[in-house]
Amino acid sequence: MSTRRLPLDGVVVVDFTQVYAGPSCTQMLGDFGADVIKIERPGTGDLSRTSFPDEAGLDNPVFWSINRNKRSVSIDTRTEEGKRAVLDLVARADVVTSNFRAGVMDRIGFGYEALRAVNPRVIWASATGFGEKGPYAHKGGQDILTQAYTGVMWRRASDDTPVSIYPTSLCDYTTGMHMVQGILLALLHREHTGEGQKVEIAMYDSILHMQMQEAATRMNRDAEINWAAMPLTGAYQTTDGAVVMVGAFKQNPLRDICAALEIGEDLSLRPEYATAEGQQQHRPELRRLFAERFATGSTAHWMKRLEAQDLLCAPVRTMEEALRDEQTIVNGMIVEMEHPTEGSVRVLGNPVHLSATPAEVRRVPPGLGVHGDEVLGEAGYDAARLRALREAGVLR
Repeated sequence: MSTRRLPLDGVVVVDFTQVYAGPSCTQMLGDFGADVIKIERPGTGDLSRTSFPDEAGLDNPVFWSINRNKRSVSIDTRTEEGKRAVLDLVARADVVTSNFRAGVMDRIGFGYEALRAVNPRVIWASATGFGEKGPYAHKGGQDILTQAYTGVMWRRASDDTPVSIYPTSLCDYTTGMHMVQGILLALLHREHTGEGQKVEIAMYDSILHMQMQEAATRMNRDAEINWAAMPLTGAYQTTDGAVVMVGAFKQNPLRDICAALEIGEDLSLRPEYATAEGQQQHRPELRRLFAERFATGSTAHWMKRLEAQDLLCAPVRTMEEALRDEQTIVNGMIVEMEHPTEGSVRVLGNPVHLSATPAEVRRVPPGLGVHGDEVLGEAGYDAARLRALREAGVLR
């Protein structure tokens, strides 16, 4: 383990989060030095331990991917002894995180006002689906629901493309990263003033904000920006895969596309294609022509020709291909960890690259409750008290 001091060394996070949005936030904090104490329900723990059935049970790749650099305490917070133990941890914490439905932390006794009474400097950070108030506040936050509510799912490349679910949890991840930002800003404020505060992130807000250009254009011009519907942009099948081409950010991209695809004439000289408006109006014809050309050659062939014209392009990769890509390796985006039962396991590394204090893997993702005695011992619990909590079933 490195002896380098990381930016968040000394910051203690009591972490109630589970599934993806919250744990992605607290893993980011942990990667840069925070001591993340993960509070888990006895028996099953974080829901990400059981999201997808796995032969390893509760310690599986889904859980590993977002829970390194954390310590797990499995404690029954429904009991008075369990609540007291958590409050003892909060008393020495800097940050408390959760991503339950609005009002849940208050109902279980760990709302902001209750914890501020224990620790006035605490930063209480909550990620909910829709916010603490409003017509949807009662609903649980979930990635696919957020795609639907915020317009992301409706917006697609063309009207004849079916409405569909984006298969990667972009809403969860974006919310988690906004939560990181809020916590860091609150820590900076506390450094200046000594004051803790409440940090509230709504998944709904995060994904609306991700569409800031589209929203501003709709509200002020009643017009649409759709990057996938640009007339010279699209994904096309080749003889052995697919290529995506972005015909933009050039003086005359249609002319260069015609040269790259060996169309035989510069279509931009035709009146119907001479303007951006004309190209948009005739987008179906252009797409059919481009598709016919791409279907005659390999991905490598068309990549070479498109790049020769300095056109933005990329092969459409599978996940397996992306993980094997040299760029992935060069960027340090795959890290190996020595798991106590699995041996060497691989997960994605941290995308934030700091030159002086890079992210570190200091702890492998924890087994359920394995750090209970250690963490509570640091809070002043002696062996007899820990034994009593275990015998009572409060600490597992």
